[in-house]
Amino acid sequence: MSKLAVYPGSFDPFTLGHLDVARRAAALFDHVYIVVVHNPAKQAAFDLGDRAAILMETLDHEDLSNVSVHQLPSGLLSEYCMSVGANVIVKGLRNGSDVASELPQAFVNRDLGKIETVFLPSDPALSFISSTLVRQVAELGGDISRYVPESIAKIYGRKWSNG
Repeated sequence: MSKLAVYPGSFDPFTLGHLDVARRAAALFDHVYIVVVHNPAKQAAFDLGDRAAILMETLDHEDLSNVSVHQLPSGLLSEYCMSVGANVIVKGLRNGSDVASELPQAFVNRDLGKIETVFLPSDPALSFISSTLVRQVAELGGDISRYVPESIAKIYGRKWSNG
């Protein structure tokens, strides 16, 4: 039986912390579906399709042959997991706030679809990086290249340097 996992997120932008979790998940599972989801609580810099395309382009430069990028514009994550045959959701944890927000979601996903959640603690050197903070720095014209893969720094930099 294949071990399939889903790594969901809004990934706006996909940070070096996200990349670290993706690499580690790829080493643990036969296949990892990175799923770009719509988060109605956030105002995204790019639409869902663009974020997925940016992420696919970024991952083309990584040695992650068992990782693919998908989109989930709506619906339950647990149902998506069942549709692709995954029984594990991967989540990265940076701090106690992440635990507080992710744990209830893990309980609900297990209740709805018998989907377990595996939490991977972040690399301490990356634990302060959040997409929201990185996006704010980019919007204000700051250099985000220390926080995201090079291709993403260029794309997000261009977005706000052109008005």
